[in-house]
Amino acid sequence: MKQAEDETSSKVPEVTLIFWIIKIAATTLGETGGDTVTMTLDWGYLAGSLLFLLALIALVAAQIASKKFHPILYWATIVASTTFGTTMADFADRSLGIGYTGGSTVLALCLAATLWLWRWSQGSIDVNTVQSPKVEMFYWAAITLSQTLGTALGDGIADTGGLGYEGGALVFAAGLAAVIALYYFTRASHVLLFWAAFILSRPLGATVGDFLDKPVADGGLALSRPLASAILACFIIACVLGLPQRAGRHPGSRPSEATATEGS
Repeated sequence: MKQAEDETSSKVPEVTLIFWIIKIAATTLGETGGDTVTMTLDWGYLAGSLLFLLALIALVAAQIASKKFHPILYWATIVASTTFGTTMADFADRSLGIGYTGGSTVLALCLAATLWLWRWSQGSIDVNTVQSPKVEMFYWAAITLSQTLGTALGDGIADTGGLGYEGGALVFAAGLAAVIALYYFTRASHVLLFWAAFILSRPLGATVGDFLDKPVADGGLALSRPLASAILACFIIACVLGLPQRAGRHPGSRPSEATATEGS
């Protein structure tokens, strides 16, 4: 029975309220943690991006090599992807001079292309199908691109858009509320709504992270970046260890289910 259960379980967590709580905390940690390395420790955007890219590659390799869902490994990989997304977006927007609008446009196109290739190759972008190494590569590429896109969107709305960090957080919170309403009150695809929520929760975390550590003159609370990062890390660890999580159900044993999910 246990073998049959393992064969129908994905290697990512079931999408529940706990998932979204930890995910938003992780994206906020990505912002404060990335800024700690690049700004507080003065590594710069390029060196910081390389550091977190190496960590991300190592963790994704470990995730792919594992035989089942491991909460600590999974969330460590998410944190690595969101810190890399923070530093990489800052490097592209500021060091390369692409700007928030240009960076967001390029990243949105890359993410759309990745999801389309995944859908074309596997027939579904349902996260519950994340079990084979090939699907995992698509999954983590899409996750990392969405994290990077979220950073660029969050900074763009807060800075270029002139809404500030509080205004930006409200915009993305409203976007998430709209996704939730579509989930419960319409027949919109739950798969597409998941990716919309995943993308929107990243800039929400980015704006909250900026609000915590940016100077008061810039609309922030001027908290210490390392301190804010440590508090967020402790909160995430407590959630991962203390709150129940299980692997999502893999629909692969019933091929029609993946298709049905796409249209649900």
